[in-house]
Amino acid sequence: MEQTTLYYRQGSSDKVYRASIAPKDGGYIVQFAYGRRGTTLQTGTKTLSPVSADQARRIYDKLIEEKTAKGYTPGDEGTPYQHSDREKQVSGILPQLLNAIEPEEGARLATDPAWCVQEKFDGRRMLVRKHADSVDGINRNGLIVALPEPVAQAVAELTGPFVLDGECLGETLVVFDLLELRGNDWRSRPCRDRLFALTQMMPSKGSHLRNVETAFETAHKVEFIERLRREEKEGVVFKRLSAPYVAARPNSGGDALKLKFRESASFVVGKVNGTRSIGLLLFEGNKIKPAGNVTIPPNHNVPTAGQVVECRYLYAFRESGSIYQPVYLGVRDDIRAEECTTGQLKYRKEEAMEEVA
Repeated sequence: MEQTTLYYRQGSSDKVYRASIAPKDGGYIVQFAYGRRGTTLQTGTKTLSPVSADQARRIYDKLIEEKTAKGYTPGDEGTPYQHSDREKQVSGILPQLLNAIEPEEGARLATDPAWCVQEKFDGRRMLVRKHADSVDGINRNGLIVALPEPVAQAVAELTGPFVLDGECLGETLVVFDLLELRGNDWRSRPCRDRLFALTQMMPSKGSHLRNVETAFETAHKVEFIERLRREEKEGVVFKRLSAPYVAARPNSGGDALKLKFRESASFVVGKVNGTRSIGLLLFEGNKIKPAGNVTIPPNHNVPTAGQVVECRYLYAFRESGSIYQPVYLGVRDDIRAEECTTGQLKYRKEEAMEEVA
């Protein structure tokens, strides 16, 4: 399953167009939705009956090409994006992905001088590669993607070439690691060296490109974590200062770990209910499990069936699989449907304790 949301803003026009590929009856259909931003979208399908995956892909790609030729862009909330003729190509670069830890482990690492702490952001993972004459965005799947125009311009002003790892928050890229610099691979160098190099190359001011705040000393780490909790931030990331940068996610543990203050997970949209609400689905092996419903806030467009969305929640019920007090965060076009598994869920504490007993 795949989806794309495109935007068009010119004069008084402020339109949105969505296209998606979704499984149906052993085949695939290509769906679309369009209309003025903030209103109920008109929906339809480009396939009268299910077709093969290859046919659906050709129809889908042609549809996206037609809309982008008319001036639509994938800018988040209408932000202009800088495109590349290499988009959707494999970059050969993959990000470091993190395993989660419990608060007790976080408290221990906060007092361990071998580890530093950075804020965990609730944005879109984005690596940036600057060539001699171009700038590429790279998503968490290693594919070249469009960058917000302000971010691309800010990156272009830095001396390169280089590869940075960060998180896109609207029109701002928060940078938290360095992979390559001036033809040298920095992945094998200790984290402390990579972070120091970032402080030397990043601008001291600028609203579209900034270095992540990092705490090294115990007192600073403890205060930093408590401050982020009070401010109801997403969480923190602990990094071992002596560790190299290793792509992908280790089977367990690792030299970079995340502590989330609030639970969130990615879900597949099962169906669109009648009152700005959608049904959520997760995979458990070869089975598809319902995970409850979530209301779509007025500032978000209602996603279509088959899209991947992100939701924050308090905890999940093991018996029903539903999430409690869900909050809709938006569409995730950088997450594959097969990544939406029940393994993401955090269950009520008493249920987790029963498992161990």
